[in-house]
Amino acid sequence: MKGIWEWIKNHKLIILLIVVILYLLANKNSTSLSRTSSVPRLSQSSEMLFSAKNIAPVPVYESAPVANIKDRLVIKDSYLSLKVLKVNEVQQSIIKKAEELGGYMVSTLVTDPSDVASATIIVRIPAKKLESALGYYRSLSLKVVSENLQGQDVTDQYIDLDTQLKTYEKTKAKLEDLFNNATIVQDILQIQMEIINVQASIDSIKGQQDYLVKNAEMAKITLYLSTDELALPYAPTGSWRPGVIFKQAARTVAAVVLGIGTLIIWIAVFGVIWVPLLLIYLYIRKRKNIR
Repeated sequence: MKGIWEWIKNHKLIILLIVVILYLLANKNSTSLSRTSSVPRLSQSSEMLFSAKNIAPVPVYESAPVANIKDRLVIKDSYLSLKVLKVNEVQQSIIKKAEELGGYMVSTLVTDPSDVASATIIVRIPAKKLESALGYYRSLSLKVVSENLQGQDVTDQYIDLDTQLKTYEKTKAKLEDLFNNATIVQDILQIQMEIINVQASIDSIKGQQDYLVKNAEMAKITLYLSTDELALPYAPTGSWRPGVIFKQAARTVAAVVLGIGTLIIWIAVFGVIWVPLLLIYLYIRKRKNIR
């Protein structure tokens, strides 16, 4: 130990060079990670659920419901995490089934096909056929890791929009009467401008209503597929699972080994800088000792 300390005291420049190189490597790695994390994803819901290790119900805040309404508008979103044998085959089956039921594929993404294959698929299914689709998708898996169904009742929102629409339509009718009876050019132009503004509001409200109706008619299903359960969002059971813990520990060890190997490569590549400096330092030191 004393010999090591003496060597450090006698080779301060070498130690300083090593510290600088390690600092540069660490700074480079942190910069690369920050750039990677800023890359946008396909879908906000895919990014949120894949970055988490569980699927928790999202609270939906709504106003007091209006009573005595039989056909309520409910927007349904379902999330399934499935452990499967072959990701690509299941992915194709999911899209094909969605089209057979009268739906369509919104987006799909496959990652790490050569290692632990994972995929995110978002499909739209007619709401009346949602249970049928979910049952089929469950049958494609080796294990349903997690499932979450969310419903957002937008009936009251639709009714509020309908009330506003009727008000704007009455206003437009009165403005049209004024327009037909106007004789002064300035009044005609001003009334015409008001009619255009009211019509824009009417079109906007109808667009919002159409959006609510279509979303209620076509339920959205987000499916997460992987050959490895740990690569999927799942709801923790709270039980002690040695197999899962062993896999997590093995992955951590592999990550550490890869990190050390990466560091060694960086040091070797930067050898074009620190090796000549080290040789110059040793040469100068040797010349001083000779004198």
